[in-house]
Amino acid sequence: MDLPGPRWKRGKDGKDFAALAAAKPMSTILAELQASLRDAQAVAILSGDGKDAILAVEAHKSKLLNCAAFGRTVENAGYEKLWFQLGPEEMFFLCHALRCITVQSEENKKQMREGELWDLLTSTSEQFPEMYKAYQHLRLKNWVVRSGLQYGADSVAYRHQPALVHSEFAVIVVPEGKMFGARCGRMKVWPDLLCELRASGSVAKTLLFLTISTNNCEVRSLDCLEQLIVHERMINRWIPQQCREQQDKLRREEAHRDEQRQKQCREEAIKKEQEDTREGVIFSYWRVILSFTILFLAYFVYKLKL
Repeated sequence: MDLPGPRWKRGKDGKDFAALAAAKPMSTILAELQASLRDAQAVAILSGDGKDAILAVEAHKSKLLNCAAFGRTVENAGYEKLWFQLGPEEMFFLCHALRCITVQSEENKKQMREGELWDLLTSTSEQFPEMYKAYQHLRLKNWVVRSGLQYGADSVAYRHQPALVHSEFAVIVVPEGKMFGARCGRMKVWPDLLCELRASGSVAKTLLFLTISTNNCEVRSLDCLEQLIVHERMINRWIPQQCREQQDKLRREEAHRDEQRQKQCREEAIKKEQEDTREGVIFSYWRVILSFTILFLAYFVYKLKL
């Protein structure tokens, strides 16, 4: 079954959003954002509960953050800089994967090392290791990842910034292995899978399962992050009626191609017959002329002898 592909939004002034995205791909935007935040030595302030962070940036950096779809804008009337609220996965990705921001605790403004930040985030959310691994996996492939709660999924994946295109995938993160404990039993019942398929299909998204597995490591340890393996599985709902219609369409297309081929063969045969007939007429014409020429020459020679 064919995948639906990207569904680009339409601009009010008739802009071609697909062309805009091709002119400036997400990899370019991420590279610009990474360089800009590094040069500014950006610092994110961790919230009191440790579940998110606030990042203050100038207008140019806020535009890059919006284009790359990191965080959400927080109103801050009276301040020169714009504030962005980063989720735990976004915060750790910018700090650990892109290494373009540092994170400070809210209480003592002390810069947190990556290991300390990882320990804090895993202590506040048991599912953070597999969720972050899935987030990093998609982000490093230049997909934009946003929350998928409104679609009944863990996240949704966009080909480019959400302002230009609709999301293509509803992402479900499924951990596998005894190291994940009871969480590895998720989506093992058929009704759960069917519900997710129904929900994703009703909003024109393909269901993407990201299975996170590990051989033998402590999931709560930052060293284990590189040992986590991500398996991608796309699941589509099989609809018999659509399959029959597709088969009928294929048969009609094949019959139409056969008819076109036969028509082309008939036309070529008629054309060849017409060319043969034309060549025969031309040959007969020149033969008659040659015969009259020979007779005229013979008569002329006869007269000369007389």
